[in-house]
Amino acid sequence: MKLIHISDLHLGKRINEFSMLEDQRYILEQVVKICVEHADALLLAGDIYDRPIPPTEAVMMLDWFFNALAAQKIKVCAVSGNHDSMERIAFGAGLMKQSGVYLSTVYDGSTQKVTLTDEFGEAQVYLLPFVRPSIVRRALGQEEIESYQDAVFAAVKHMDIDTKKRNILVAHQFVTGAGRCDSEDIVVGGVDNIDASIFEAFDYTALGHIHSPQNIKENVRYCGTLLKYSVSEAGQEKSVTVIEMGKKNDIVVRTIPLIPKHDLRAIHGSYMEVTARTFYQGTATDDYVQITLTDEEDIVDGMQKLRTIYPNLMRLDYDNRRTRENQEIAGTERTTQKSEMEYFEEFFELQNNQPMNEEQRKFSEELIRKLQEV
Repeated sequence: MKLIHISDLHLGKRINEFSMLEDQRYILEQVVKICVEHADALLLAGDIYDRPIPPTEAVMMLDWFFNALAAQKIKVCAVSGNHDSMERIAFGAGLMKQSGVYLSTVYDGSTQKVTLTDEFGEAQVYLLPFVRPSIVRRALGQEEIESYQDAVFAAVKHMDIDTKKRNILVAHQFVTGAGRCDSEDIVVGGVDNIDASIFEAFDYTALGHIHSPQNIKENVRYCGTLLKYSVSEAGQEKSVTVIEMGKKNDIVVRTIPLIPKHDLRAIHGSYMEVTARTFYQGTATDDYVQITLTDEEDIVDGMQKLRTIYPNLMRLDYDNRRTRENQEIAGTERTTQKSEMEYFEEFFELQNNQPMNEEQRKFSEELIRKLQEV
């Protein structure tokens, strides 16, 4: 039996006001092709949408994705994540399972189970949506459930797992020890942490929530996102995880890399360096980029100028003496002995960490003079 593990589609996501829908469609087309060539079923571990009430275009894309897989007889086992509405993901689950698309239902104390079969017998796939302590406490009527650890432990305990069979869990939680990225939601104090020991009864645990691909322990894995959603992920290779299951305890896990429509990269250098033809020639200038300039003075209309070369420039930062020292611009003390020009010179030096040159001083003096005449 071959399974594909993906998570955190975040359909409908925008990064710095750039819509990711076109890139998401492009990468999902690759996933469908990989599933047709390599898989019997797809495990989708939550954060299907980027927000609880997704835009229409995102809903239509998911509809296309599920239909494309169902048409190829690829079963889908999906759960809702913390970005999803549990109720909206569960809508139509009863009808969809007739087409081989199994969606987690609203948690009521029981966990939906999907049975997959091959020459080695049955494999049970448990679909646990993202659960908070309050959800499990209410569903099970257990007041002692206070933490995420308590909640997931209780939910797993109520699954009635037959350990003689092959068991797979699809879940969306934060496991202690996982490395985070800038594009993830972070709960202050790590109160959402759970321990990986909770998953000992499962032969493979397909996790979502963390955007970096990584193993927490043997056969407990975050597959990561299909696309890069922050510059902290720029150095990662995105992929899908393939699980090949033979008989009980016979599992091989590997990855298949994905090729995005636009990569996400970080560029660092002076304005003259990053705009030199020798610097960008032969590179994918239409990638999503974050540029950090090392110039001591801000480039006037820098974003607009750089976008003539890098049309998908998402963000422009500076790395210079001012930003490194992070010097706070404070209001100067009022005094009748200072002129407008002196005030402006002080402000300029605080902001740029260097005094005005002669050309800048002459320009400022002329500007102040004209304003005083108005």
